[in-house]
Amino acid sequence: MRGTTAQERIRRRVRRQRDPPPRLAEPQARAMAHILLTHGYFLAEDEKERQIMKPYPPLGLLYLSAYLKTRGHSVEVYDSTFGTRAELLQKIGHAPGGLVGIYTNLITRSSVLQIIRAAREVDSTVILGGPESANYSSEYLNAGADVVVIGEGESTLAELIATLPTTGPRALHAVRGIVFKDAAGMPVHTAERAKISDLDTLPLPDREAIDHQKYLDAWRTHHGASSINLITARGCPYKCTWCSHAVYGYSHRRRSPENVAAEVAWIVERYNPDQLWYADDVFTISHPWLQQYSQQLTRRGLHLPFETITRADRLQSEAAVIALRELGCYRIWIGSESGSQKILDAMQRGVSVEQVRRAVKLAHKHGIRVGMFLMWGYEGEELEDIAATVEHVKESNPDIFFTTVSYPIKGTPYFDAVKDKVRLPVAWAEASDRDYFIGGRYGRDYYRLADVWLRNEVEAFRLAATDPGRAAGLMETARQARDEMSRVTAAHAL
Repeated sequence: MRGTTAQERIRRRVRRQRDPPPRLAEPQARAMAHILLTHGYFLAEDEKERQIMKPYPPLGLLYLSAYLKTRGHSVEVYDSTFGTRAELLQKIGHAPGGLVGIYTNLITRSSVLQIIRAAREVDSTVILGGPESANYSSEYLNAGADVVVIGEGESTLAELIATLPTTGPRALHAVRGIVFKDAAGMPVHTAERAKISDLDTLPLPDREAIDHQKYLDAWRTHHGASSINLITARGCPYKCTWCSHAVYGYSHRRRSPENVAAEVAWIVERYNPDQLWYADDVFTISHPWLQQYSQQLTRRGLHLPFETITRADRLQSEAAVIALRELGCYRIWIGSESGSQKILDAMQRGVSVEQVRRAVKLAHKHGIRVGMFLMWGYEGEELEDIAATVEHVKESNPDIFFTTVSYPIKGTPYFDAVKDKVRLPVAWAEASDRDYFIGGRYGRDYYRLADVWLRNEVEAFRLAATDPGRAAGLMETARQARDEMSRVTAAHAL
């Protein structure tokens, strides 16, 4: 992270622009409807994230707020990240008969269900959106939600809240892109809504609807530098079997370089962050776009450090890495997932182990740090695949790496492949997709041993030349974990 020196350098470089300001939400004179938008994530209740403390604002809700305001609706956004459960429920209780829109994802299920109950107790209409409710529309409707929006939300939500006063929540057949229950209590899936083809037509996120300073302060307090998120595109065209495409499908639509640069200029003038997080699924998908974007930032005198995510196959050329570095990229995150080509092919990643290693090497050559994501336990993984992953991380030598145990998300090809073996050990209302247990697979203790093996052997590899004594101790710990996994593997085969 860059500290105060970088912040001062950015201030010197950023000048007031003569370009027209980016399009912001400008409410029309008369409000047609009022809606409360919120989500079910509470930072105060997330012990792990409070140790990390890298929160970002809910961009999806802020895009919805901006869009609805340009259509004349009154919108309040309750950002539960820095709020409290009691405060949100009280706010809902004090506005009976209203409209409540809730963003859902796989870690907020129980909170969302509680918010639904609170809203229904005061006869409010509940509208859900996001990947979780799209995958479990029937369950959420049965839990009291009135409507589930499927896919991109702006156009659908605007039409929906304009239609509800006339039809009520049981006769919404003409609204595309939703699921609801009709008068007979039967679920109705309406026709799919076309995606917004030109993202430049959208207003910028309604950042003023929430307190961004809380996010900036959290970052600066815990990491010495503030950070703000933005997106340049929506969707991912790649077809990895475990990845959810519930909202944007397999589309990829990108804003123009001019439009994104104008937003960055506005962000800098309004919030002056030390760095940015480009939250795209694959930031480097188009190399010409990167070049054009770099030109737009240079024209405006903007150069902020940032981090983002890429696929290894989109970072194979010197030119692409140089473009990233010139833009200000100080760390790139790569979804490596496994060091076994067999597993990568089973995931339909469309990436080779060698491409990952080359991407890391090129990034390091040009002074860009690398973070790597890895996944244990994918269907078909065996001990030799885990060993290949350990060797892969040693060979790649990323600056940082994180592991997770694969979990099947409903609606993905991975879920469909293992659904006959999927078990949920707790009630659906209290669970998330992360709680699914796949019959016949090793337990979490097995993958904790994999973590011990990986982290100790990689660290030993790095210290071998400078601290051979410590390296030997780490290798012994790694060996013990590997041997225990071998015993468990042998017993599992009986």
